[in-house]
Amino acid sequence: MKNRSQDILEVFESIDKSDDQTINIEQIADSLNKLNMGISKKELDDLVPKFDVNNDGLIDFNEFKELFTHIYGQKIGIRSSSSIDCLVNYVESANLKSTEGTVHSFTEDEKLGFLDWINISLKNDPDLNSKLPISEKGNCLFEACHDGILLSKLINFSIPNTIDERALNKKNLNLFKIHENQSLCINSARAIGCNITNIGAEDLISGTPHLCLGLTWQIIRLGLLAQVDLQHCKGLARLLHEGETIEQLMSLPAEKILLRWFNYHLSNAGHPRTVHNFSEDIKDSECYTILLSQISPKELNIDTSPLHEKNLTVRAEKMLKNAEKMDCKRFVKPTDVVKGNPKLNLAFVANLFNKFPALEDVEIEIIEETREEKTFRNWMNSLGVSSFVNNLYEDLADGLIILELFDKVYPGIVKWTTKPVNYPPYKEIGGNMKKLENCNYAIFLGLEKKFSLVGIEGNDILNKKKTFALALIWQLMRAYTLEILKKLSGSDKPITDNDIVEWVNSTLKKEGKSSSILNFKDSSICDSLPILDLIDCLKPNSVDYSIVIKKAKSQKDQMNNATYAISMARKIGAGVYALPEDIVEGNSKMVMTIFACLMSCSYLKKI
Repeated sequence: MKNRSQDILEVFESIDKSDDQTINIEQIADSLNKLNMGISKKELDDLVPKFDVNNDGLIDFNEFKELFTHIYGQKIGIRSSSSIDCLVNYVESANLKSTEGTVHSFTEDEKLGFLDWINISLKNDPDLNSKLPISEKGNCLFEACHDGILLSKLINFSIPNTIDERALNKKNLNLFKIHENQSLCINSARAIGCNITNIGAEDLISGTPHLCLGLTWQIIRLGLLAQVDLQHCKGLARLLHEGETIEQLMSLPAEKILLRWFNYHLSNAGHPRTVHNFSEDIKDSECYTILLSQISPKELNIDTSPLHEKNLTVRAEKMLKNAEKMDCKRFVKPTDVVKGNPKLNLAFVANLFNKFPALEDVEIEIIEETREEKTFRNWMNSLGVSSFVNNLYEDLADGLIILELFDKVYPGIVKWTTKPVNYPPYKEIGGNMKKLENCNYAIFLGLEKKFSLVGIEGNDILNKKKTFALALIWQLMRAYTLEILKKLSGSDKPITDNDIVEWVNSTLKKEGKSSSILNFKDSSICDSLPILDLIDCLKPNSVDYSIVIKKAKSQKDQMNNATYAISMARKIGAGVYALPEDIVEGNSKMVMTIFACLMSCSYLKKI
C-alpha cells in the first residue's frame, strides 16, 4: 500500500504540468474543481498565503502537501484513505499526470541536451572512441548505452571514483559480460542515490528510451549539484539571510540554493526581478542576461545587449552566445529557454554556478557531511522515498520519512489510517507536538521490531540529535538488508550475524579458498581478500587476482583492493552501499552489509 505522501506527490505532479516543482493558485483551483473538491477560488485565495512559506506566490511540493492535507481534512476527512485512493485513480484515469515529471521520463529536447553534455564531458575517454560523438539522430544515444560502459563512465564523471574501472568488461563483449557491466552500473547508480525503481540490466541492454534517459538525467543531475556546497564554494555563506544560520542555509535543497545564488547576483546588479523557478521566470532571458554579465570575467566583455532584442527566441540566442564565450553553452537551446524546460534550465544554471560562482570566499567553519551520513542519505533516496532527502537530520525531524522507511522494510507495519500519523501543516500551536507524535510512533515501531533504542526517544529525532538519529537509521538499513536476505532464503527465522559468518566460511571452505573470518571486526578483512575470494566463489573466475595485492599492509594497497572488491560485488549483483574506506577502516557495521548482500546473491543464483 502506498503511503499518503506518495499519493499527494502523484496529485502534485498531475497539477505541475511544467515540471518546475512549483504550481500557482490558478492551477490548484482548476485541478481541485475538476476533482469536485468543492472549494472556491476565494477560499483558496485566503488559504494559499497561509501555506506559502516563502511568500513567492508559488507553491512547492512541501507547501502543497500541507495545503492539500488541510483541504482534505476539512472537506473529506484526512483519515479517509478510500477518498484519496479515488482521487489518485481519477488522476490516473483522466490522464492528468504529466509523464515528463516522473523519474524515468524525458522529452526529445532533454535527450539532445543530455547527449551534448555526454559528448563534451567524455570526449577524451579512450574507451569511448568508437562511440563518441554520439549522433543526435534516432536512438543512437540509447544504443550507445547497450554495453554499460558509457553510463558507467558517466557515473564516474559525475561522482568520481564510484566505479573501479578494472571491474568493467571492455573487450570481447558477449551478452553475459554486458549484463555484468549493466549490473555494476545499476548497483553503482543506486549507491550514489539514484532511484533505480523498475530499471533492470535488460532495460539498459535493450536501450529502453525513457529508462535509459531517466537514469542518465539522475546521474547528470547528481554530478552538477554535488558542487553546490561549502566544501566546493565557501562563498555560499554570502547567501545567508538575516538571522539565518549556515546550517539552515545548507539544509536547503541544492535547487533552492541555486535560485538564491541567482537572485543574489540579480540583486547586486540592482535588477528588480526575482527568479522563483527554472521555467516561467527565465523564459524571456532577461534574468539570464543580467546573471551572465554579473558572473563573467571582465575580459570576456559580456554585456546586456541581448535585452534590446524584442523577439524572445532571438534574444535567447544572443544570450546563449554570451554563455558560449564563457564556455557555458550547455544543455539549453534558445527554444529550451523560451519554453522554460525546467530540467535543462536547472542543468544550465548549475553548470554556470560550478564554473563561475563569483562569490568571494568567506572564512567560516565548515561542518562536512560524514561518510556515514551520506551513505544513509543515498540509501533512502535510492529507495524512492516520497521526499528527496537533502539533509539527514532536518528532513527526518517530523518522523514521516522514518515511518515511510519502516513501511518499506516491513510492508504494512505502519498503520497510516488508524494510528495517529500526523501530516503538515505543523504551523499552528502544537505543531511540534504533532511531529513528536510521529517520531514517538517511529520509536514504538523500532521497539516492536526489537531495535536497540535504549535512551532514544522521539524527542531526540525531533530535535535533530545526530547520534540518536544515526542509531535508528542504521538499524533500519541493517533490517532492510537482512529482511531481503530472509525473504530470499525462504526462512521464517531472522538471519543473525553468526548465520552470515557461518555461511561465509562454509562457502569459502567448500570452494577451496584459504581465507576465513572470525566476525565482522576481523582485521583480516581490511585487505579485502575474504570478500574477493567470496565473490570468486559465487562467480567462479570472475576476480582477476593478477591485480589484487596479496599482502596489502599499507592503506594505499588496502584501498586498491577494497575499491576493486566493492565494484566486483556490485558487478555480480550485490546492492552494496558500503565504500572502500569502510573495509579498510574496519567499519564492522558496513562490512556486515557487504557480506549480507553477497549472501543474498547466492540465493538469487539458486532461484
